Amino acid sequence: MSYTSLIVMTKRIKVNENEVMFMMKKAAVHNLGCKVNSYELDVMVQQLRSAGYEIVPFEERADLYLVNTCSVTNIADRKSRQMLHRAKHTNPDAVVVAVGCYVETDRKRLEEDPLVDLCIGNNRKGDIAKILSDYLDGRMKDGETAANLTDHPDFESMQLKTPGRTRADIKIQDGCNQFCSYCIIPYARGRIRSRDPEEIMEEVRRLSADGVKEVVLTGIHISSYGREKGLEPETELLNLLTRIQMVAGIERIRLGSLEPRIITEPFVRGISHLSKVCPHFHLSLQSGCDETLRRMNRHYTAAEYRDGVEMLRRFYDRPAITTDIIVGFQGETEEEFEKSRAFAEEIRFYEIHVFKYSVRKGTVAEKLPNPCTDAQKAERSDVLLELTHRQARNYRESFLGEEEEILLEEPVTIGGVPYFTGHTMRYVEGMISAENHFAGEMVRGTVQGISEDGMRLILRADDENA
Repeated sequence: MSYTSLIVMTKRIKVNENEVMFMMKKAAVHNLGCKVNSYELDVMVQQLRSAGYEIVPFEERADLYLVNTCSVTNIADRKSRQMLHRAKHTNPDAVVVAVGCYVETDRKRLEEDPLVDLCIGNNRKGDIAKILSDYLDGRMKDGETAANLTDHPDFESMQLKTPGRTRADIKIQDGCNQFCSYCIIPYARGRIRSRDPEEIMEEVRRLSADGVKEVVLTGIHISSYGREKGLEPETELLNLLTRIQMVAGIERIRLGSLEPRIITEPFVRGISHLSKVCPHFHLSLQSGCDETLRRMNRHYTAAEYRDGVEMLRRFYDRPAITTDIIVGFQGETEEEFEKSRAFAEEIRFYEIHVFKYSVRKGTVAEKLPNPCTDAQKAERSDVLLELTHRQARNYRESFLGEEEEILLEEPVTIGGVPYFTGHTMRYVEGMISAENHFAGEMVRGTVQGISEDGMRLILRADDENA
């Protein structure tokens, strides 16, 4: 399967052009998938607003529906189709636009779908307003396609100007060269491409000026940052973090998902000297069994992963280690699963995102023998979910009686009492009385307890203790 893919395809809709231009004032958007998708949707939304669209909830009747699709699993494919079809059923006269990964992985199906009017691939999201204008003005022909990922190997420049939040994602990288045997993403996103550091810094400074306190560096595989230019990702990522550390107003820097192999002593020692880098590390594991890792074409062993975790704990006090684990991968025996479960228990993760393996057409794993049954996948998923709930609670309870700082984000009312929720540096959610506080404020307080659902730290502000 080639990863060169359709970027733009159209179908003609029978509607008066002048009417469309006059009436298309409302746009509804829906996002599926990862933080990269979320960032890209935010950029597309700001473009739509600049083009004169009012953004309305997806459930409402709109003139334009845009679905930023995901294709990481078969379920994601199905959800993408469901949202596209839901949009057309909500307003049959609307223009329905599919954007992103599902466009790249299932071109033919979308070409033949009568409920989808326009499709835009992963390297044209930054041109959304122009593409829509060309389409509505009749400057695109039926079946017209634009350049594919192979023809555009450079990073697509996108800038998020006004996130309206205290935390903002910043996309620094796209694409992946890993080709894990189960994964479709290299075909959907293309090869690795890194964003120019000067452009990143420009966005960081602008976000800081807009009141953002925390930035999250995201990408499809940020551990490859700079590699396509012949640079060493450890060095380049550390240099970038060092520069962001110096930006006034930015108080936290959070890293997105990391490849375990980037966790070396020089890298960890370097970031440990940067006070704004959060001690929260998402290290994708997928399995704690070496035999399974080899079939997955992961490029490390369980022992190497353990060494990385121990390295982080040597330089940080209780760093939050989170991960992804796939259960029921092709050929996973009960013995292999038990190795993976035991490894997860040994590592003492803060949180585990558990995924039941889903066959992706066109991947190497599709042809691997001895698939697991749905019942086996469900049973193993339940085992790991119970483990992560227990480990997460133990981790949260380790902070009882200690002073923590949270970045206030959302107001909530619990039992008739107003609170603000937010996150600590380690990305543990906390809550604190809303009295005399506001969104975007950094508040220090003592952890008094754990919420009834076990999901949040309950803090008492230091000024309340005075």
